[in-house]
Amino acid sequence: MTYPNEVIKAIHTRRSVREYTGKKPTVDEIQKILEAGAWAPSGLNNQPWRFIVIRDNETKSELAELTHYKHTVLSAPVLISVFLDLEASYDRDKDLMAIGACNQNMLLAAHSLGLGAVWLGEILKRKEDVNTLLAVPETWELTAVIALGYPAQKNRSSNRKQLDELVYLERFGEPFDMS
Repeated sequence: MTYPNEVIKAIHTRRSVREYTGKKPTVDEIQKILEAGAWAPSGLNNQPWRFIVIRDNETKSELAELTHYKHTVLSAPVLISVFLDLEASYDRDKDLMAIGACNQNMLLAAHSLGLGAVWLGEILKRKEDVNTLLAVPETWELTAVIALGYPAQKNRSSNRKQLDELVYLERFGEPFDMS
């Protein structure tokens, strides 16, 4: 498939990566990924996200006990815990959408650097335990953990529904036909 530009190509070719090689991302790569997240749009430019970068194996082991995705957490050389800072929040719904954009920016940045990543959400069932483990302020709420590393070689594929299954023109029920 040909893509009109590198951004569209990155969006189409990025995959969730849950298995990693032993090679660790550099500090520079991690910083570039965090900067990409920080450049996400947010309402009133409030930038409600906060991050904790985890590289310590003991901390990863403790986090792994809080999720069904233990293997992914343990095999990732780096974890980025993403929080909503409630003191910086002005509208919960808008701020959570902004953090979603922040997460996507980080996933795309990782992909563009040759790294693999996956956005873990199931761990949110234990967010209070994660908050305690990471000793975050009470005003921080866990929104995601991103596992990050060099991807193990594996065929990763995905498909998407056709737009005519997802999009309507003008009103619900009107088929999406732009011709």
